[in-house]
Amino acid sequence: MLGRAVEFAAGGLVLADIAVLLAGVVARFVFHKPLIWSDELASMLFIWLAMLGAVVALRRGEHMRMTAVVSRQTPARQQLLESISTCASLAFLAMVAWPAWEYASEERFITTPALEVSNAWRAGALPVGIALMMLFSVLRLFKDANWRMSTKALAIVAILVGAFALGHGVFENLGRLNLLIFFVGVVAASVFSGIPIAFAFGLGTMGYLALGTDTALPVIVGRMDEGMSHLILLAVPLFVFLGLLIEMTGMAKAMIAFLAGLLGHVRGGLQYVLVGAMYLVSGISGSKAADMAAVAPALFPEMKNRGASEGDLVALLSATGAQTETVPPSLVLITIGSVTGVSIAALFTGGLLPAVVLGLTLCVVVWFRARGEDLSHVVRPSWGQVAKLAAIAVPALALPFIIRAAVVEGVATATEVSTIGIVYAVLSGLLVYRQFDWKRVGPMLVATASLSGAILLIIGTATAMAWGLTQSGFSSSLAQIMGGLPGGAPIFLAVSLVTFVILGSVLEGIPAIVLFGPLLFPIARQLGIHEVHYSMVVVLSMGLGLFAPPLGVGYYAACAIGRVHPDKGIRPIIAYMLALLVGTILVAAVPWLSIGFL
Repeated sequence: MLGRAVEFAAGGLVLADIAVLLAGVVARFVFHKPLIWSDELASMLFIWLAMLGAVVALRRGEHMRMTAVVSRQTPARQQLLESISTCASLAFLAMVAWPAWEYASEERFITTPALEVSNAWRAGALPVGIALMMLFSVLRLFKDANWRMSTKALAIVAILVGAFALGHGVFENLGRLNLLIFFVGVVAASVFSGIPIAFAFGLGTMGYLALGTDTALPVIVGRMDEGMSHLILLAVPLFVFLGLLIEMTGMAKAMIAFLAGLLGHVRGGLQYVLVGAMYLVSGISGSKAADMAAVAPALFPEMKNRGASEGDLVALLSATGAQTETVPPSLVLITIGSVTGVSIAALFTGGLLPAVVLGLTLCVVVWFRARGEDLSHVVRPSWGQVAKLAAIAVPALALPFIIRAAVVEGVATATEVSTIGIVYAVLSGLLVYRQFDWKRVGPMLVATASLSGAILLIIGTATAMAWGLTQSGFSSSLAQIMGGLPGGAPIFLAVSLVTFVILGSVLEGIPAIVLFGPLLFPIARQLGIHEVHYSMVVVLSMGLGLFAPPLGVGYYAACAIGRVHPDKGIRPIIAYMLALLVGTILVAAVPWLSIGFL
């Protein structure tokens, strides 16, 4: 009952934020009377949405985690590691619970400027969310594991936490060596043991600040709040919901049907359609899982009928996920804008052509592999049929361009523009495609809150971690090393490419950007590298790591969506990943591809 109540509240907050932001757009653009309180109220609702969404994600087991190592263990050991993961998450939540309460208590003395209410109404989301996550962690621990396994896991985590606590005096004298112990050792061990990334970051940061410094612990919660409260990040849940809407209303199906009619009769035609469809859908949803889930079910059955292997299908799906990382409105681009100050509109404009370049490199591989495809059984549709499919797909095909135009022309901000897309998708589903299942709206809102909470909690703990790294002097040391590399800008770009491929495979795009974006972007500017050009190199490099096996979690997401065993796609994906690497190097070497249309 409590779980359903939290889900209802989280889904309602998604709907409320959509309504508030849309009201702000209409009041400002239509009636020319801005609502001065809309952003403030949206921000207040947003932090509650983030925390309750994180609760829902924990209850459902949907927090992002790396399971490549865990999945290779015996069933008994897997169960133990799952219990340890739950206990470690519970340990972090228990350690941060009192600082969160102190932080919220201190915020009660601050009054918001527009609504003129105590800021404790907003900050209270943090201790409430943490308390609920603790409760559901305990319930999950005793639901999913037997009492012996739970007791063993609790004992292991308690011994580890106790050992670190007893070494407090030693850690105080280690100086910067603590960075390796906590931010490399603890975080890496936590990530590879299957602990959700958000809690792995939190454990490393809490350990470093509590044992290696004199920092007051409420500062951790303050940095988490700061990271999760950027209004620009409200685009995360809204674009996730938009991605679910286009699938439910039939817009994605209409786009794919048109592209299949246009190219389905040529060798490798449906593979080309997959590349093009992912490009178009990525321009709408902002969620890679939603992108792949919208495209794969519509294309995979017919591709299999034409003789395509399951391994090649999931390999190409994964590769297109990496290829379209820069297609606006990418969540990674929005995150870069929020943490580095780079113009969102410039990032949206600059991200279109690099994705096309990588798409062309993928098409070269598709052409080479499809040379011997048998198309004797495929009937080529008439131009009249293609024109009919095009007419049906026009409203769906127009959506990415409407979204981009609204941002570039100043009709709405990058955050608000998602509400325009949502209204457009709803109207298209009701009036054009006549496909709108009202019963699915509630579960979609809850799913949006869950995915958004998982993403935003990572951003929050990564922001605290980045603050700890910055306060330690790590940023200045990294700046000296990277800035002092011989060869200037070309070598810096090459080292960044390799670094972010590695980071993308372990941390995923958003936390890697939050951690290292504020450190490396100033160095790029000093070396004369355009910030939009550098953003494209960074995002594409992280995409390579994110979707490349054996560590890339995006690859396993593609396998899950395509219902293909991961082993089948590892060999076929090598050529696609090499093609993407060539395309990324080309984008890095030719700045015009990123900044030519700014």
